[in-house]
Amino acid sequence: MDLRAVKRTHPAAQVPGKFSIARRLTSPTGKTLGHPRAGRRHRQIAAMRVPLISRMTGRLINGKALFQTHGQIHFSVPDRLLFLDRPVGLFISRAKLQWAHVMEFQSNATIAVLGAGAMGTGIAQVAALAGHGVVVIDRDAQALDRSKHLLAQSLTQAEKRGLAPALRDAIQARIGWSTDLAAVAPAALVIEAIVEQIDAKLSLFQALSSHIAPEAVVASNTSSLPIARLAAGVLRPHRFLGLHFFNPVPAMTLVEVIAGPSTDPSVLEAAERLMRRWDKHPVRVADVPGFIVNRVARPYYAEGFVALGEGLPAADIDHALKAAGGFRMGPLALADFIGHDVNYAVAQSVYEAYDGKTRFRPQAAQGDLVARGRLGRKSGHGVYDYAASLPSPNLAPKAAPPRRLAVAAGDDLLAPLAQAAARAGMEVSSRRDLASGAMVIDDITIALGDGRTLASRPGVDGLLDHARDLAAAPTLVFTAPSPQATQAAAGLAQAIGRDALFVPDRPGQLVLRALSQLANAAADAVDDEVATPQGVDEAMVHGANHPEGPLAWAGRLGVRRLASALTHIAEATGDPLYRPAAFFIAAATSTAQEIINA
Repeated sequence: MDLRAVKRTHPAAQVPGKFSIARRLTSPTGKTLGHPRAGRRHRQIAAMRVPLISRMTGRLINGKALFQTHGQIHFSVPDRLLFLDRPVGLFISRAKLQWAHVMEFQSNATIAVLGAGAMGTGIAQVAALAGHGVVVIDRDAQALDRSKHLLAQSLTQAEKRGLAPALRDAIQARIGWSTDLAAVAPAALVIEAIVEQIDAKLSLFQALSSHIAPEAVVASNTSSLPIARLAAGVLRPHRFLGLHFFNPVPAMTLVEVIAGPSTDPSVLEAAERLMRRWDKHPVRVADVPGFIVNRVARPYYAEGFVALGEGLPAADIDHALKAAGGFRMGPLALADFIGHDVNYAVAQSVYEAYDGKTRFRPQAAQGDLVARGRLGRKSGHGVYDYAASLPSPNLAPKAAPPRRLAVAAGDDLLAPLAQAAARAGMEVSSRRDLASGAMVIDDITIALGDGRTLASRPGVDGLLDHARDLAAAPTLVFTAPSPQATQAAAGLAQAIGRDALFVPDRPGQLVLRALSQLANAAADAVDDEVATPQGVDEAMVHGANHPEGPLAWAGRLGVRRLASALTHIAEATGDPLYRPAAFFIAAATSTAQEIINA
């Protein structure tokens, strides 16, 4: 039987313009609930208002709550039962009734945002769009001016996508700006979005304590710092939580919701409901370093900087991972967009929090950019120089189309290329003497990458890097050092309407290595019980804008094949960073594959 819960609201408990505090009645049994002095008359209630309980009796019949009541009460069916704090001394069949405080942010509640950077500005825009009055607070008046400019730019772009001019004006009118921390006083929710440094955040929380209302909730937008450590510095830790938004805030739907050790569950629930009203997708996350997204996403940036450090052109790296990897932005352009100071600080904090676990090792090349003040778009120069024309990838020049293509018999991974070649008029055949993943273009043997270098694969003239979808990828990525192999690979790609990009001979090439490490980090999160495989994938799609969850991709590739590729990369590089996660090693028993495919 599903138990139901009742919320009891007293008018005095409501603060106009802020939030209401209600009391929820729960029982651990489906037996009769009541009071010895209550009458016998009952009234069935559902999602409606009924009189406030002063004398009551009730019972659960087929999951329906029936009460005799006087006054006013709100009835709801929560996602889960909450058995909390104070018994009220009502006993029927030895079932103890308990009250638990429940809160709700009102639609006209004031929201305060601390920090006028890109994140703070985006949060303010989303809150104002939802109808809230907002105050953005930053001690730097110039930062506030930049925030106003960012907001105007964002709203202009939104207007081009259909935002009504009247709503644009209303959003701007709802947002105020101040350098005075005392301006938080009317706020029901205060969201901190300052620099990702724990000392700075703790200092701010200490200063904040003398200005906020006792009922106000404080949230940190930290992307990697432990909520438990931050909670130790706030005045009321039971009214403190993490609300991690993603950049750009108006476009990204995921909000990671993180509880501290003392966070009142009703605060978490109210925050989740508020985020849904803001058209966000809240996901409850364990308080672990990097939470889900910034932990699992680390290898995407890292692999970009590793390749950059090896001398690969930035434009080639980003193009390969966009065109073949299916990502909306390449890792280097994305890090430029986020800001290297922010992105590198997250990498450092996650690495240090995991006691130097190699999977999260920061990249020296990115640290060098930070040291030189090349922070990305916001400074005008990061990996790319935004004052100059951005470089183009080194796509292959026109090559003669091949006449014949033979693929390994029964090879499902190369089937899209064979089908495209047949449509292009090439002579296509299958050969049982070819190893899985191999194809022969005229007389040149090209093999699908498996983590090994080309030099370690005798009898193979070139390698084809993986793509998220070989049937649709606009660019095919190859390693083919000889002129003959280069011509054959480029000719095939161009004959079927694709571009060809060539990368040096390196373990895992570019796309396979990046996708494999993302899946590896996702599997680590599952191993560490941060979230389920489905939860990790959902967070990466909603929070990192990935076209597919990393474990969903691993399931399509096959976890045995993936574990083998990671092992090859680890052996070839001598770097334990690439060792397959225990979750993938367990694929020998097929358990991991079954979980991913569930």
